[in-house]
Amino acid sequence: MGKYAEAYARWQEDPIGFWAEAATAIEWDVPWRAAFNPDKGVYGRWFPGALCNTCYNAVDRHVAAGRGDQAAIIYDSPVTGTKRRISYLELLDEVSTFAAVLSDQGVGKGDRVIIYMPMIPEALVAMLATARLGAIHSVVFGGFAAHELASRIDDATPRLIVTASCGIEPSRTVAYLPLASAAIDQAEHKPDRIIVVQREQHLADLEPGRDLDYAELMSAARDAGHSHDCVPVDATDPLYILYTSGTTGQPKGIVRDNGGHMVALDWSMTNVYGIEPGEVFWAASDIGWVVGHSYIVYGPLLHGCTTVLYEGKPVGTPDAGAFWRVVEEHDVAALFTAPTALRAIKKEDPDGGFIRKYDLSGMRTLFLAGERADPETIRWAEEQFGIPVIDHWWQTETGWAIGANPVGLETLPVKRGSPTVAMPGYDIRVLDDAGHPVEGGQLGNIVVKLPLPPGAFPTLWNNDERFQSNYLAEFPGYYQTADAGYIDSDRYLFIMGRTDDIINVAGHRLSTGGMEEVVASHPDVAECAVIGVADSLKGQVPLGFLVLKAGTDGDPATIEREVVGLVREQIGPVAALKTVVVVARLPKTRSGKILRGTMNKIADGESYRMPATIDDPAVLDEIAEALRRRLKTAG
Repeated sequence: MGKYAEAYARWQEDPIGFWAEAATAIEWDVPWRAAFNPDKGVYGRWFPGALCNTCYNAVDRHVAAGRGDQAAIIYDSPVTGTKRRISYLELLDEVSTFAAVLSDQGVGKGDRVIIYMPMIPEALVAMLATARLGAIHSVVFGGFAAHELASRIDDATPRLIVTASCGIEPSRTVAYLPLASAAIDQAEHKPDRIIVVQREQHLADLEPGRDLDYAELMSAARDAGHSHDCVPVDATDPLYILYTSGTTGQPKGIVRDNGGHMVALDWSMTNVYGIEPGEVFWAASDIGWVVGHSYIVYGPLLHGCTTVLYEGKPVGTPDAGAFWRVVEEHDVAALFTAPTALRAIKKEDPDGGFIRKYDLSGMRTLFLAGERADPETIRWAEEQFGIPVIDHWWQTETGWAIGANPVGLETLPVKRGSPTVAMPGYDIRVLDDAGHPVEGGQLGNIVVKLPLPPGAFPTLWNNDERFQSNYLAEFPGYYQTADAGYIDSDRYLFIMGRTDDIINVAGHRLSTGGMEEVVASHPDVAECAVIGVADSLKGQVPLGFLVLKAGTDGDPATIEREVVGLVREQIGPVAALKTVVVVARLPKTRSGKILRGTMNKIADGESYRMPATIDDPAVLDEIAEALRRRLKTAG
């Protein structure tokens, strides 16, 4: 029995004891009465009765342990030409001072603070300072428009907002304060103040009586010798609220508690990612998303690592070698990014010329998550880097990996297209629509037997009823992941897409993710998306979109025919993929997820709401025009 099998069996035999042992890595003001109470909350609560503070565990205790001079944050911003190393001691000074500033503005235990920020160190300081006070932060991605921010203001009812004068994109500067002001105008709830970090690239006009300058407040607090100690909170108290992206109507506020969150993330840094305190860990994401919360901010800092805060893109800042420069320059031990980022790099640099310009010998592992990692992208990365390329699967709701290859325990054999196996804490089942278990290898609804482990969400903000109806009602006793897939004979998971991406073609349930695997294997295809569109005869039929690799000289029409032939050969005529369209790019969110649902509405001729997180709205018109041309040619 390997180390993973031993750990999973130990959890199965004594789940409460397993997590109680893991919790000894965290410093508690008051220990828990019982590691788990099944009678609290919706499905039970972890570490009730314990008192703790997340900021203390992420910052103060490392200084107390002699790590004060170690870099806590490496800020690297190619869009502004800025690099900065912030030690744990410097971070403690910044955070304790800003906590005093927030306290002076009336923020206390249980209050909410919305953080609407770009990828700058002050964003992390604001998160940690809020946690230091026992308050609750809600980070709203800087790409959200005013009406999306307004909906979050009304749901979270924050005492104040922390923002910056602007965000920097490769081709433009985005003024944040006008968006925040417009959101407050639209919202019914009115925060007391806005604290603004002024950036030299664009200085905001502050409204007297409402807007406060971050630097001036910090300077005044320092001059007065003003700082703030950590406030103990219940382990079951909320640390943050994170709203799921692209919500309509009332947003869903994912709640993360303090105690279980710390235990799970620290355990994952050792056992899932194989990272030791003092090493450099880089999650190339945004703090507005759950990956940023868990593995730019809290996971690495709780574990005593150095985290990289990167304000840039995988390509274009300045080229497809941007990531590899950061890895070499900052001695990154493990990189965690989205498959979309790798596909963007592969499109611009299919032969890996930029990769070979840098010394990447210090990088032991490349982790992928955020969307399904297609086997072709993993194969390309393995060939280019010669290190383990580890896909793993988790969600905003869970906060850390449901399924992974636990390299800290042992590196299991990689099966391309699979996030490997269930992590301790997750009893994963595959059920049919009626709630019955399916046979091994058959496609079905992936669910997790309750209770969820530490670190997963206990409920939605102020909405237990919606939590029940959205996540627990369809399959009683289970958390509904809304992902579809199967488990093979080796207990490996295969996540084939959201349940909405399973299409019904003439009575056959087919995975668009499975078709995308085949499409992506074509040597000229950089990335792709397959969606299901309405068909009067078959109910639904698949429709494919292709983006070709840079420098490809093949005829697009020929490539389209070859892709159709590949799917017919490898999946069979039942797949019914007959229409494939070459496009210049795919519509994506700013975090890199392909907007398949919106593409589906365009293809079906339905009206759609502009996605709040779309990177470039003009892409949707390009998709519609490419479809019109393709259908005209076919006709």
